[in-house]
Amino acid sequence: MTIRVLICDELPVIGDGLRTLLDAVPGIDVIGTTDNGMEAIVLVRTARPDVVVTDLNLRTISGLEMIRRLAKEETPPNVVVFTESDADKTVSDVLHAGVSCLLGKDARPQEIITAIHAAAAGQTVLAPSVAQRLVSWFRTQPHRQETVHPGADELTTREREVVRMVARGMSTEEVARELYIGEATVRTHVYRVRTKLGVRDRAELVSLAYRAGLIQSDGPAFGDERVLSTVAARSR
Repeated sequence: MTIRVLICDELPVIGDGLRTLLDAVPGIDVIGTTDNGMEAIVLVRTARPDVVVTDLNLRTISGLEMIRRLAKEETPPNVVVFTESDADKTVSDVLHAGVSCLLGKDARPQEIITAIHAAAAGQTVLAPSVAQRLVSWFRTQPHRQETVHPGADELTTREREVVRMVARGMSTEEVARELYIGEATVRTHVYRVRTKLGVRDRAELVSLAYRAGLIQSDGPAFGDERVLSTVAARSR
């Protein structure tokens, strides 16, 4: 399947160079080049390229504004940004605008070709420097457990303690001894938790509790059949 490509760059020498490069690649058809953002929008509407390769510096309107307008088209093309700037603001702006791939002007020819194929397939390719910064940022973010039930936020501290002990396979009697409370109180806590979470038995309770992040990481792994079978046996 041939990939139809439109090239947009303020400098004709770069636009022409990209065209020469891509014209030699089987399966890629360059339908035009332009240094004008408004003209690029017209070409997209008339020639229907699959991928637009663009710099952010264009005449009439910026490449970023062009990308934002293209995103509102009925059938928007996928976009590969090919720019000198990898500033955080630039990266944030182009990714929020819906860009598929972001490369630096120092990208090698094969990287550009790979990005075009990826964009045409709806995939994402980022310049190594950009990818590294995004990974570094992601690793600084606090880990958040999956919340799969709104009732999980309504559990009291004591109810969460009881759930964790039940998840370890402890019986009602063992939980009562551990917390220095009566067995009837333990059963009441379990009943209230099941009511809040809408589960039928302890095995289902434990399964949901792991997925909701109620069970600490030092407990048994979610899906441990030995734990679930033990809990199920003591769920009556």
